[in-house]
Formats: sequence, structure tokens, C-alpha cells
Amino acid sequence: MTTGTAPDPTSDIRITTLHATRGINFWSRRPVIRMDLVTGAYDEIHSADVAGFTDRLIAALPGLRDHHCSLGSRGGFVIRLRRGTYAPHIVEHVALELQMMVGHEVGYGRTRGGDERGEYTVVFEHRHEQVGMRAAAMAVDVVQRAFAGPLESIEPLVQELEALSHTEDPPPIHQRVFCGISGGSLRAETQAELVRRLADRGMAEPVIVDVSSAYLLQAGLPYHRSDLAIILDADPVDVPARYQERDNARRLVGIVADAVRRGGTVVCPAKEWELQDYAREQDCRVAIFAPDDDVTRRDQRVASAVGLVRDGEIWVERCGDPASAGQLRDDAPPAAQVAAAVAEYVSRVDCAD
Repeated sequence: MTTGTAPDPTSDIRITTLHATRGINFWSRRPVIRMDLVTGAYDEIHSADVAGFTDRLIAALPGLRDHHCSLGSRGGFVIRLRRGTYAPHIVEHVALELQMMVGHEVGYGRTRGGDERGEYTVVFEHRHEQVGMRAAAMAVDVVQRAFAGPLESIEPLVQELEALSHTEDPPPIHQRVFCGISGGSLRAETQAELVRRLADRGMAEPVIVDVSSAYLLQAGLPYHRSDLAIILDADPVDVPARYQERDNARRLVGIVADAVRRGGTVVCPAKEWELQDYAREQDCRVAIFAPDDDVTRRDQRVASAVGLVRDGEIWVERCGDPASAGQLRDDAPPAAQVAAAVAEYVSRVDCAD
């Protein structure tokens, strides 16, 4: 559609979610701002549809000429603008450029469609939380004004961001914990089992963090590093539908693997080979658990340890050498008991190594 006119100015782009994500998160290891948008009538037009839009935007933010975008070279974003790109993608780049105009070196951004037509998620890097949050709202306004007609100087916006940049920023997350647990179910039960096993070993109670998928999506990991992680399944149930799709779901629950120290262990379910491969890509060892004895050769081939159940007894095998981890009890789910047994075992072996 080439109209040469902008949408009705009463049909604004609406921000439905805006927050800063500080820890390792679904989109990046870097802190990002997440913004969900509903574009309304702006969903019907691209930058090439409105005469003068690109020139107005570049005149106000000349640094956009340096943005590579997906084309991978300087000027790539301007090419995308002239060919035609959609408003949320433009908002992403404007939010980055506004931060760069106050001296913050940022470059990472992503824009993805939401669950319904006209819904988008925009994420972008920030160096100062309040500067990033304010730049997000400013970017939406600047893009709408550029579509509507002449775009006056944005210098007042830059001055405001400059002032914000000198305010106190929350400190980076540096906390180190013993274990992070993710998955759609049995997190609390697994945490309780692991605490019990470590206490039986005489180990002072370590920090074990139960991280729901909703929290991971909203805020990212609440810690920086862990010695090990447990991923119980790839079935998050407390997040929007698009994050329950298999690839997104695995990425979401797999965030705990991103924080495991190099050479640490990620405990994964048997047959969840994509999760296992992802953990190995993070330079982690992989241990496998199953609430029965249904473990494949592929599982065994990649695992540093395997936990399973035979005849009502939990066994943990390493290098083909099985060791009993106790009888399976009736007062806790089998998967939680086996996952915790494997985690306790590999933590002991890692310390011995």
C-alpha cells in the first residue's frame, strides 16, 4: 500500500509493556529494555509508504546513517527505510540512537511479532536503566511524529536523557549461587529434594534459586553465575503462547544454562536433546535424569552422569559405574527425586575433581 499519508493521528502506537531486564535474559546476555507495542493503523504502512518520512527521520537523527541493521554494513538501516520497514523496527533503531546521542555505546536490538496481528515485542540494549526506559517512550513518539509530518528538533529529548544519565543506576548483578532450577513444573519439589540431600551430606545450606519461566521472561536471571543448573522440562505454562512454542520454550528454560560457570554441569531430562546440545554449547557438562529407566544411547553418549530408576531404586551412573542414590519414595514426585539426586552427585564429583 502506497498512500503518501500517515495513519490517523488519533490511532497511536500503544505501549502495553515496558520494563528493564537486567540479568541474562531470553534475548541477550546483556541488559535490555523490553517494550510490547500495539501498532493499530500503523501496522498497515511501511516507511516507504509516506513521502518524506525517511528524510525527516534522518535529518533529526543523522546517526541512523551508521546503523548496520540486518544488511550488516554502514547505511544498512537507511536502505531498509527507503525500501520500506515497519514502525516497531524503526522504534528499535531510534531508541538505540537516542542513547548513543548521549554517549552510550549500544547496538543490540531485536523486533519480533506478538501473538496477534499488530502486536510486537521490541528489545534493545541499554547502559543506564532509566535512560533506556525513557528512550523507549521517546522513540515511539518520535516515529509517530515523523510519520505525521515535519519533525522539530529532538535536542530537548537528548538533554533530558543526558540529565537522566547522571542519576544513580541500579548496580549490575554480581550474585553467585549454587544452583538455578527452571522448567514448567516440579521446581519447588526438586529444590526441596536437593536441599535435603545436601543437608544429609553435611553441606551448609547453599543458595538454590527456583526461577519460574514468567520471571525469566519478565526480569531475566536474578543472579550472575551458578555452579550448576537443573532444567526439569521445556514446558513453560505461565508465559504467553508464543513463548510456549518448542524453540522459544527451550530457549526460555535454558537461560539457567547461560549462567553456569565454564565446566559446570547442567542437569537435563532424558530425550531433550536440543536442551542438552544448548548446554554443551555453553561449555557445560551435561547430566541426564529420567523418572524411570528410559534413557537412550544418545543420552548416555553425551552425559557426564545419568540418573534413572530401576526396581524402585534411584541409580546414578558415571562412566558405566552405577551407584545407588537411595530408594524412590512415595512422598515426592519421581522426576524431582532423580533430578536432585543427579545434581547432588555431580556437585560432589565436581568438587572431587
